[in-house]
Amino acid sequence: MITDIYSPLQELKYTGPVRLWVKRDDLIDPYISGNKWRKLKYVMARAIALNKLHLVTFGGAYSNHLLATAAAAARSGLKATAFVRGEVVENEMLLLCRLYGMKLIFSSREAYKNKRALFDSIFKEDPNAYFIDEGGASPEAVKGCAEIINELPPDVDHLFCAAGTGTTAAGLLKGIQQQKRNLQLHVVPVLKGGDFIAGEIYNYTRSVEQLHLHTDYHFGGYAKTPPELLHFMRNFTSEQGILLDPVYTAKLFYAMYDLIKKGHFSENSRIVALHTGGLLGLLGKKEELARIL
Repeated sequence: MITDIYSPLQELKYTGPVRLWVKRDDLIDPYISGNKWRKLKYVMARAIALNKLHLVTFGGAYSNHLLATAAAAARSGLKATAFVRGEVVENEMLLLCRLYGMKLIFSSREAYKNKRALFDSIFKEDPNAYFIDEGGASPEAVKGCAEIINELPPDVDHLFCAAGTGTTAAGLLKGIQQQKRNLQLHVVPVLKGGDFIAGEIYNYTRSVEQLHLHTDYHFGGYAKTPPELLHFMRNFTSEQGILLDPVYTAKLFYAMYDLIKKGHFSENSRIVALHTGGLLGLLGKKEELARIL
């Protein structure tokens, strides 16, 4: 069972016109990391309350969500199965999933588009099976991410997060609204055409007045990591002592620094970036990283 835990705030070494902190959700757990822990917290509680003993979920071959679900299931005494998008492969992430006891079912990219049909094709008659969407997207996940706002100081002006589906961002905005915080949320989509994320967030919050979407930092699309981004990662980590993942947080911090440089924030603004973990995603970029190190 996932229990309550809080992550620390760490101030960055920075001499510019604003003050910067990182909400270190990456330190929550090495495998149920960052926003994956936040998303799964109430999803797991609901599954257990419904006496569902078998978690069934979805993701790509380097999905941090799959590994988080595998680890959380094993610690809770539950079974876990994942539909993995694409051709059959073996990698470090899937090896860890298997070590935690997760069964992997590889699915064609076409079939993967209809996740509910995939689930029903095998588990429709299984009373123990519990459907968990890709990335853990659900109202329960939004609820878990909303609690992050409880852990922020009252004088924060701006909060940054990366986004793939928008679930984490929706939770953050919901938490801001519930607490009536004068706090602006800056969301950095990590894929092309990220404008749709505003609609996903609106579906959960019904208001996006405090939302700022920065869609120009996808670097070519989801999981695209050109040399410019990798060099930024290397420099950031060597200066700050904080690892970033290449898919989400590297783009987040790049965007935040670039917007500060362009004068987007008033002097002495207090800015927090949410580190959503997922550092094992570095394994999927080991060859590209080796070329710049």
